[in-house]
Amino acid sequence: MAGLKRGTAGRIETTIPEDWMQGRTTYGGLTAALCLESALELVTDMPVRAVQVAFIGPVGGDIVISPTVLRRGRSSAFVNTDLVSEDGIMARCIFTFGTKRESHLDQRSREWPDVAPPDQCPSFFGDRRPNFANNFNIRLAAGQPPMSGAKEGKMTLWMRHKDEAAVWNPTTLLALGDAPPPAAMSMMSQPGPVSSMTWMAEFLTDQITTTEGWFLAHHEAQATKDGYSSQSMRMWNRTGDPIMIGRQTIAVFA
Repeated sequence: MAGLKRGTAGRIETTIPEDWMQGRTTYGGLTAALCLESALELVTDMPVRAVQVAFIGPVGGDIVISPTVLRRGRSSAFVNTDLVSEDGIMARCIFTFGTKRESHLDQRSREWPDVAPPDQCPSFFGDRRPNFANNFNIRLAAGQPPMSGAKEGKMTLWMRHKDEAAVWNPTTLLALGDAPPPAAMSMMSQPGPVSSMTWMAEFLTDQITTTEGWFLAHHEAQATKDGYSSQSMRMWNRTGDPIMIGRQTIAVFA
């Protein structure tokens, strides 16, 4: 995103443009990605392994992001970032960094959905899409779209940035990972408010590659009750290599 003003010790100042908004707040993936950009300034010699995000309040307008190293050892580091607007802290992230180490254990699930390729799948968003969605190309590979009254909240999607010059790294992947609406919305029969409260993501590799920019993601609402939905996410690259897993807590006002 253009317009980033970088200060000392990882500090970032910027103004969120309208084309990255969803309703009255910034798209959550951009919030997390900006916080990661800030944290990366403080840890330059280790790859990021895990992300924990608390969406505290609506993010928009002029913002400032400040990172702090909570602890750093020889092989790991923990960085906290606070995103602040004129109304106070609106997002808080903790990033876990860790060096690669030798291990005889090498087990990663390669199970991924058997779906048609992206060019044979319909566009996911219709004409009524949030502003930020215009920055992505998302196609429905399996499951039902939002407000379809489905019995289960499951969606499998092909996703990519529309910007073909995007360089794949943890920041751009994090910006992509939160693009779909909550899977629980597939079970809704009419529009209603939803809001992400927390998001956790773990990177399964420090070599993020794919073909033609496409990633396949499976989102599933595993428990939806009392106005909250607990959701899981799995993501693979175009050739089926596992890239990222995650969990999300969502408030449902419908």
